[in-house]
Amino acid sequence: MSVLRRRRIQEEDESTRIVDYDLDKKLKSEKEMMMMSKWSCMDSCCWLIGCVCVMCWSFLFLYNMIPSSFSDYMSEVIRGRLPDPPGLKLKKEGLRAKHPVVFVPGIVTGGLELWEGHQCADKLFRKRLWGGTFGKLYKSPLCWMEHMSLDNETGLDPIGIRVRPVTGLVAADYFALGYFVWAVLIANLAQIGYEEKTMYMASYDWRLSFQNTEVRDQTLSRIKSNIELMVSTNGGNKAVIVPHSMGVVYFLHFMKWVETPAPMGGGGGPNWCARHIKAVMNIAGPLLGVPKAISGLFSEEAKDVAVVRAIAPGVLDKDLFRIQTLQHIMKMTRTWDSTMSMIPKGGDTIWGDLDWSPEEGYVPNTRKQINAFDVIDDHNKYQNTKSKTNHVHYGRIISFGKDVARAHSSQIQRTDFRGAVKGNNFANNGCGDVWTEYHDLGFSGINAVTEYKAYTAGDIVDLLKYIAPKMMARGSAHFSYGIAANLDDPKYAHYKYWSNPLETKLPNATDMEIFSMYGVGIPTERAYVYRQSPYAECYIPFQIDTSASEEDGDMCLRDGVFTVDGDETVPVLSTGFMSAKGWRGKTRFNPSGIKNYVREYEHAPPSNFLEGRGTQSGAHVDIMGNFALIEDIMRVAAGATGDDLGGDHVYSDIFKWSEKIKLDL
Repeated sequence: MSVLRRRRIQEEDESTRIVDYDLDKKLKSEKEMMMMSKWSCMDSCCWLIGCVCVMCWSFLFLYNMIPSSFSDYMSEVIRGRLPDPPGLKLKKEGLRAKHPVVFVPGIVTGGLELWEGHQCADKLFRKRLWGGTFGKLYKSPLCWMEHMSLDNETGLDPIGIRVRPVTGLVAADYFALGYFVWAVLIANLAQIGYEEKTMYMASYDWRLSFQNTEVRDQTLSRIKSNIELMVSTNGGNKAVIVPHSMGVVYFLHFMKWVETPAPMGGGGGPNWCARHIKAVMNIAGPLLGVPKAISGLFSEEAKDVAVVRAIAPGVLDKDLFRIQTLQHIMKMTRTWDSTMSMIPKGGDTIWGDLDWSPEEGYVPNTRKQINAFDVIDDHNKYQNTKSKTNHVHYGRIISFGKDVARAHSSQIQRTDFRGAVKGNNFANNGCGDVWTEYHDLGFSGINAVTEYKAYTAGDIVDLLKYIAPKMMARGSAHFSYGIAANLDDPKYAHYKYWSNPLETKLPNATDMEIFSMYGVGIPTERAYVYRQSPYAECYIPFQIDTSASEEDGDMCLRDGVFTVDGDETVPVLSTGFMSAKGWRGKTRFNPSGIKNYVREYEHAPPSNFLEGRGTQSGAHVDIMGNFALIEDIMRVAAGATGDDLGGDHVYSDIFKWSEKIKLDL
């Protein structure tokens, strides 16, 4: 019995050990699984980031090891052999540098640097606040906005802040890292012998009104002196001026300023332009303004911002990192008087009224290349084209509601906002420094604006004076938007009229040539459907109604924006009308008969990512890399005339539209 009992006890002990071993093994396994689970949750992100970093560094290493010609080789494989860049092509033809070239940058593309600032901007002396990497914007956006704003009363420097334009070709060769503006044109000009002594970047503080660039920085005087120096040191060869975007309007102001007696003008005498300028080659110039400027001043919106609002409602209106985004931007940009230079000029005569506009009947993507002698179109053909599309009231730059945008004017019941009593908007009482002049508009003022229903170009200036009287008081002292009845009236000697081509004369320079060069084939903002914004604290009371769209592709209405032909920013009507009609031949705006040419470049997007922004782009800034445009500029700089280039080169209906505008010439 004792032996059997001992054996049974041994067997029980053995089974217990086995069970304990299995239990320990199971517990150990479960513990390891828990450890694995815990490790995975904590470290998977680190591993992922590490893998991404290693891959990025690997690709960067391989990219730097690849020969610089590899992208060209791959493009050739995909598309066939690429054409030579204009500089190399014209060098092979034997063209050489002749006329000095002056670049005039547009709004926002020129760099600005800090010379004096507040404590939050310590260690930023002579660092770029605009252009480059925009590092200060990311690190301290409120400080950056404070230093980028101008004084709301004077339109000049705020106390204790001095921001000045960067000088030299680097001022606007690149807007930001890898994003060229003038760099491609400069590099091609260098191929035929140009260098810094024969090229000059007329940089200026694009935030200021044009006359204030002279008052504060003497910029106009510096441009005058540099052109005179370049002409005298280049054998008397006159300069070729190449302005872009707002720079076109700025240089128009300069041409009047330079010949006007001091102290208001530069005192160069009545023949200064004739002695110093061979050609003015305007690129994408908003000579008659842009509707996009209205949406910016009215609600700090454009098509892109409206789309963002539609995709992510409320994001731009919320307090993001303690910044009410659009409100702060509106407060800053409304101190930039230059933005008011781009309010549409010419009123209803140019842009149309409630029931008429020059572009009526426009159908997208139905054009072919034409020349100036094709202006007289077959009327029946035009009427047939027009009948295929619904009537679009482009003259109504702002409509409150899609129904208002479509209705005949006789069906619209409007209450005049002019003189309407404003109230106090209690929703904005706690906004502090963020708010703008909408604070003083009040609910009754907001309703008065809405009840006017539809605004043409003739109403827009009054609308802006109603909603932003301080801003427009500054702007109206420097800019004008009408049409001169009599250009010999002494009042037009004032500088406020000099940037409006409908209220000033071109210089007496019969040998000078003017080119209007711009892209076409891209839907461009022309009119907007608005609605009142939902009530909120510190809100902007109006916004584009992104629900307003047309399913028919020919209707040109999408996300609350009516579009026409243009370069995505400036409609053809603004860039082309003056050279197509207003300045063509001897007119009261062009008394000496300066030759004008319209040179359009049809937009063709890049066919693959290796082409970057493309060599045939017609977009507002990307056109600066358009090979055809660069070649035209280089040929004129080397001595060619507009006739040598082939005269007008037109794809759009600009001549047809211009003929429909009844303007006394």
